[in-house]
Amino acid sequence: MSFYDEMKIDRANHSPLSPIRFLARAAHYFGDRISLIHGDLRWTWKETDTRCRRLASALTRLGIGPGDTVSVMAPNCPAIFEAQFGVPMMGAVINNLNVRIEPHTLAYILNHNQAKVLFVDSEISSTVTDALNAMERPPIIIDIVDPLSPGGDRIGDLTFEDLIDSGDPDYISHQPADELQPLSLNYTSGTTGDPKGVVYDHRNAYIESLGNLVSWGVSGHPHVLWAVPIFHANGWCYLWAMAGLGATNVMVRKPSGPLMLDLIDRHHVTHICGAPIIAQMMAHAPGASERRYDRPIRMLTAGAPPTSVEFIALEDMGIQLDQGYGLTEVWGPAILREPQAEWSELEPEQRARLKMRQGIPNLVLDKMIVAVPGTCDPVPRDGETLGEVLFSGNIVMRGYLRDPIATVKAFEGGYFHSGDLAVWHPDGSIELKDRAKDIIISGGENISSVELENAIAEIPDVLGVAVIGVQDNRWGERPWAFVEIAEGSAHDEKSILEQCRSRLVSFKLPKGVTFGPIPRTPTGKVQKFVLRESLGKQ
Repeated sequence: MSFYDEMKIDRANHSPLSPIRFLARAAHYFGDRISLIHGDLRWTWKETDTRCRRLASALTRLGIGPGDTVSVMAPNCPAIFEAQFGVPMMGAVINNLNVRIEPHTLAYILNHNQAKVLFVDSEISSTVTDALNAMERPPIIIDIVDPLSPGGDRIGDLTFEDLIDSGDPDYISHQPADELQPLSLNYTSGTTGDPKGVVYDHRNAYIESLGNLVSWGVSGHPHVLWAVPIFHANGWCYLWAMAGLGATNVMVRKPSGPLMLDLIDRHHVTHICGAPIIAQMMAHAPGASERRYDRPIRMLTAGAPPTSVEFIALEDMGIQLDQGYGLTEVWGPAILREPQAEWSELEPEQRARLKMRQGIPNLVLDKMIVAVPGTCDPVPRDGETLGEVLFSGNIVMRGYLRDPIATVKAFEGGYFHSGDLAVWHPDGSIELKDRAKDIIISGGENISSVELENAIAEIPDVLGVAVIGVQDNRWGERPWAFVEIAEGSAHDEKSILEQCRSRLVSFKLPKGVTFGPIPRTPTGKVQKFVLRESLGKQ
C-alpha cells in the first residue's frame, strides 16, 4: 500500500458528475440572458431554472421519486426542453418518446418502463388515448398545450403549466449520490421486434456533454437552432452542454426550409442541430442560392450523410455543414468529421466528398475500431476493407433496460457492436458503407446501398434517394432505387438509369426505379423496411 492511498476523497475535491449542474451554472452566471425562444415566447436562464425547480417539486408532490420513469411525448417546445432538467433534478429518469410511434408501440414502451407520468402534447393526444386503452396501469397524464400546436384534445387532469404553477420555486436540486445513477431512457427505432430501452447515467451524460462542446468547437454565447428532435438522444446530448455556456436555444416545432432560414436571420443563429433531411430542406428552399451569411455558422447533422449537393449549397451560403455519426447507444454523433485547412484548396465537389466521411471519435470516446464482422479484430486502414464499427468507453450506454441477454450480446468482446459496416481510411477516419442487414449481395459481390445512393444523389433534380436489395432469380439480389425529384423535373426511370451508367459499374446498376416520397423517421432516417413492404405489394 502506497502512502498516496491514505489520502481520502473529500466533498471539497469530489462530487458525482451530472449534467444537471449546468443549469445552475447558467442561472448563476447568465441569469438575464435569453435561454429559450419559441415563437413569441422568451425565457431567461433565471426563469428557466425557476420553472425546472417548480417542475421537480411538483413531480415530487405527485409521489414521483428517484428511480421512477417520467415520459415525455412532444415535438420541440418549452415543455420537453424543461423536462430534460426538471425530471432528473428530482432523481427520476427522463424518457423521451418519438412522436410518430404507433399506439401499440407506445403502450409496449410505457408498460416496459413502468412510467409513472406521461407529458403529452395535445397534437398527438389521439395516439396516446389509443395506447392508454390497451394498458392496465396507465401513467398520470399531463397535457402540454403549446401555443404553436395545430390543436388536439386535452386528455389529462392537469396541464404542464398547471403543474409548474403548483411547484416550489425554491426547491433544492437533487444531485445524484452516485454518478452512475440512471438519468435517461431512450428507445431504439428498431425495424424488427420490440424497441429496446437504452439506459444512460449521469456520468456518461456529463462526459459526453463536455466532449460535444470540444469536438464541435463550441464556445462564447451560442445561439442554437434546434431542428433535431429533443426526443432523439436528448438532443444528441448537446442540450445540457449548451446550458453550461448560457446558450440561447431556438425551438423548431415543425421544420421547413423557409422557416429554418428565417429563424437563422431573426435570431442570429450560430449553431444548428438537424438531420440530413433538414440540410436538404435548407439547400432547396426558395431563395437559398442567393443567401450569404457574414458570420460563422455551423450545422451538425448525423445519420445517412447529406449529399454533396447539400454540402456545396450550404457552404455557398456560409454554413459549415459538419457530418457526425453514431447511434442511440452512444448518444448520437460520437464520430465527427472535422474539416481540415488543406481542404480549402480543393474543388467544392472534392471537398464535399471528404466531408461525407463520418470522421474520427470525439474527444471522450475511448476507442472506436472497424473490425472483421463477428470478431474484434481490426481491419486494415486501407479505405477498402469492409468491417463492423465497434465502440468502447465512457459514453457507451449502460445497457438495455430489462434485457440482459441483448446487453451481453451487444457488448461481446468488450465493445459495443453497432451493426454498421464501414471502411477505415489511413488517416483514421471511417466511411460508412451500409448497415450489415442492408448490404446487397449480387452474384457473390457486395454492393453498398450508400455508394449507390450517393451516386444517384449527384444527378441534377434528385432531392432524395434510398436503395434496397430485391430478389433476383439470376443474381440472388439486385439494387432497387427509390427517388424523390424536384417539382417539374422530366426524369423517368430511363433517364435515371442512363445517368447511373456513367457513375457505376454495370453489376451495381439498379434493377428499377420508383419515384415518390421516401418514408423517414422524425430524425431523418430512411425507413427501408417500409420501402421493402411497399415494393413487395407491387
